[in-house]
Amino acid sequence: MHTNIYQHGLARNDANHVALTPLHFLDRCADVFPERTAIIHGAFRQDWGSTRDRCRRLASALAKRGVRRGDTVSVLAPNTPAMLEAHFGVPLSGAVLNAINCRLDADGVRFILEHGECRVLLVDREFAGLAAAALAGSALRPLVIDIADLEAPPGETIGSLDYEALLAEGDPTFEGVWPDDEWDAIALNYTSGTTSQPKGVVPSHRGTYLMSLLQMTDWGMPRAPVYLWTLPMFHANGWCFTWAVTAAGGTHVCLRKVTAPNIFNAIVEHGVDHFCAAPIVLATLASAPAEARRPLPHTVRVRTAGSPPPATVLKTILDMGFDVEHVYGITEASGTPVSCVVDPAWKALPGNERARLMARQGNRAAGLEGLCVADPLTLEPVPRDGKTQGEVLMRGNIVMKGYLKNPSATAGAFCGGWFHTGDVAVMHADGYLQITDRSKDVIISGGENISSVEVEEVLYRHPAILAAAVVAQPDAKWGETPCAFIELKPGVAAPAEAEVIGFCRERLAHYKCPTRVIIGTLPKTGTGKIQKFKLREISGSREAITELARLAS
Repeated sequence: MHTNIYQHGLARNDANHVALTPLHFLDRCADVFPERTAIIHGAFRQDWGSTRDRCRRLASALAKRGVRRGDTVSVLAPNTPAMLEAHFGVPLSGAVLNAINCRLDADGVRFILEHGECRVLLVDREFAGLAAAALAGSALRPLVIDIADLEAPPGETIGSLDYEALLAEGDPTFEGVWPDDEWDAIALNYTSGTTSQPKGVVPSHRGTYLMSLLQMTDWGMPRAPVYLWTLPMFHANGWCFTWAVTAAGGTHVCLRKVTAPNIFNAIVEHGVDHFCAAPIVLATLASAPAEARRPLPHTVRVRTAGSPPPATVLKTILDMGFDVEHVYGITEASGTPVSCVVDPAWKALPGNERARLMARQGNRAAGLEGLCVADPLTLEPVPRDGKTQGEVLMRGNIVMKGYLKNPSATAGAFCGGWFHTGDVAVMHADGYLQITDRSKDVIISGGENISSVEVEEVLYRHPAILAAAVVAQPDAKWGETPCAFIELKPGVAAPAEAEVIGFCRERLAHYKCPTRVIIGTLPKTGTGKIQKFKLREISGSREAITELARLAS
């Protein structure tokens, strides 16, 4: 009988096996760089030694207040020092961190608080009214803590005590309640609201640890980066950059309001060299008037994800001197498991062609074990022809544990041993995938599938359009036709509907062109994603019609 000599006398023990968790990054950073600036927030500065003390105080105070392993502690706040401290202090108490999108309405916040069984709620004073309205309609009675952020506008308070008083109760030498198992939950992140029914995504300590390291290595993040928080920390824990920047010994530059002048000023005044942003933020920078811009004193690296960035916007941003990398982000993988690594040969291509290639999502990062575009039922990969559509499927250690209290959705998402993203894509000959749509956003007109992304890409070329979204609307003859919603650049005159439709007809097959154009401010999530479900409600797409028929029956 064959004997495996490596199965004897080589057991795991406390010396060679420690549960993986990104919380370890805090001690390492504070030990090595105690006087390095950890946080910049307006005129406020805080070093890493003080930041560790405050995170430990938060953890200790929560434990003294009765928070136990597996309890949910929620935070309703923008990108502030308190929100960053909560990413360490809350899980160090043994609790699960629930960072809530502060752009939700009261009903949305109430749903999250109740579904996650919140024990403690930390609230920035700007959103005290929102929190009060959410709690007013609920039987839930969490301990409420007010955050008096230095950069917040004046506002009422609703808590039992404020954040600084809570920290004063804590012990800066508190050792923390560390995970028993790296599979333990570290956070509870609700899907971003591009669908009407958010689900509670539960990542593990292990998955967020690996995603944090993936972000450092895949992006080639240097030591001591100066990272600007334009991406909300409440979105998948800021794609794990809350922990990754700390692991790199960097500086977190907080930003309450994401505007073009604020971004340019932070780059110049604080030496920002990295940030992440949705395509709408890039469009805002690209269309900023001259007086709002400042010349870049150095190369600034940007990661963008969400809807595919229009090639025209991407080209403008590249011409301004930003080094942009397009990635594919998804809450269920805690960040960006796919990135468009730039081939050096692309630099010799014309600007428009280079931007087109860079607008693709790319291929899997080293921390993702499996990625394919395949038929969602047979799991058969599509050919690499850049035309045949399939669903983006992935598997690996960075994928979530599952959806909280939703076993049927969890089982469906993991069908066949793959995580089903719900995103439709093609695979190109060079192995780079390109998202063509969300499965629910494909428009079926006269039996032909129309990619809303393809139509949006054309709309973004119009000189008056800042943002565009295309959804289906019912049509008596064709079943569905495209309906375009557009947001205009500041100060430009509104084009006529016929002009916009004609602009598209010059660049697309006529059946793909919008038959209706609606001008206004597009509804967006806190991460800048356009909320298409709200636009479908306006246009009366097949989903709305099906639901109306169901209710009528």
